[in-house]
Amino acid sequence: MKTFFKRYRKLHIWLLAVLSVLMMHFALRPCRGLMNFLTQRVLFPLERRTASLCSVTASSVAEIIYITAALVLVLYAAWTVRCLLLQKARGAMLYRFVLTVLCAALSVYAMFCLLWGVTYQADGFSERSGITPRGGTVTELTDLTAYFAHRLSDCADEVARDENGLFAVSRTEIFAESTGIYESLYGEFPFLKMKDHTPKAVTHSKILSAIDFTGFYFPFTGEANLNVDSPACFLPATIVHEMAHQRLIASEQECNFIAILGATRAESAAYRYSGWLLGYIHLSNALYRTDSAAWQTIRDTLPENVVRDIQDNNAYWAAWRGPVKDAAQSVYDGFLKSNGEEQGVQSYGTVVDLLLAYYGS
Repeated sequence: MKTFFKRYRKLHIWLLAVLSVLMMHFALRPCRGLMNFLTQRVLFPLERRTASLCSVTASSVAEIIYITAALVLVLYAAWTVRCLLLQKARGAMLYRFVLTVLCAALSVYAMFCLLWGVTYQADGFSERSGITPRGGTVTELTDLTAYFAHRLSDCADEVARDENGLFAVSRTEIFAESTGIYESLYGEFPFLKMKDHTPKAVTHSKILSAIDFTGFYFPFTGEANLNVDSPACFLPATIVHEMAHQRLIASEQECNFIAILGATRAESAAYRYSGWLLGYIHLSNALYRTDSAAWQTIRDTLPENVVRDIQDNNAYWAAWRGPVKDAAQSVYDGFLKSNGEEQGVQSYGTVVDLLLAYYGS
């Protein structure tokens, strides 16, 4: 055993070190004061400096890292296969390969836990803003859904549309207007204030669509990365959502609420429309499950161009249904639950409780 350990000494030490870090992370997660300190005093300044450094290029550094990592893994696997075919010590070679990949994967996971997992255990938007999610009566839900539908209808004609009546504001314009969106929130929520950098468009966005992602925040680079292949009507609100993650707000429901609030207050018609649309979708989905007749009555008030945007978005995502999407959502669901989001992916729907608490207060 001692000889075996010495032969792969560096790999074994690497593995033990990573496991020790992970054990320490999970052991200290219940310490809310420590998690708050790390999030606000250590991670936030670090994230801002990293994001500023990565902002010098318009390309997504996160995407470059993903592609590079995939290529390295493929080349390393190919080299290992070649060695297995040419050398006699196949067992030792295979063990080294498996252990190296395991150590690398666990190291990335440990870094992810330290850079992002910590934020799930710190005070979130609700604690810092004092807005506590609450349920509401069917009447309250119906009235708020009708309000969002009315505001959505009012601004539906303010955005550019194509020959089919679909939302046609250019993505370039949407990205260009992104950095000033949060200014309307600073007075009410000063803890959200920071310098913003233009979010990044993911070149291979179809991959994001295949795994059902409209965007993602990458804590290793501090970047907000966006899917630019999916229908653009939700892009402005999604940008505000991902920029909320840059403020180290971990909860998906809270980021959706912030996205709705920030987008609907924007000077940009595209952002306002997208914000009211996102809010309406969440509220109307909840209302449909509660009172389908009330849902239909409100749905019938929407102008045709809004209905077309919703149908176009639904058709786009329906085309991506399949095992890849299901597997990706299952993995993400497990990740959210492991970090305290007990409802997993369904936590996106509980933004309704925040909307009811805020607009009903």
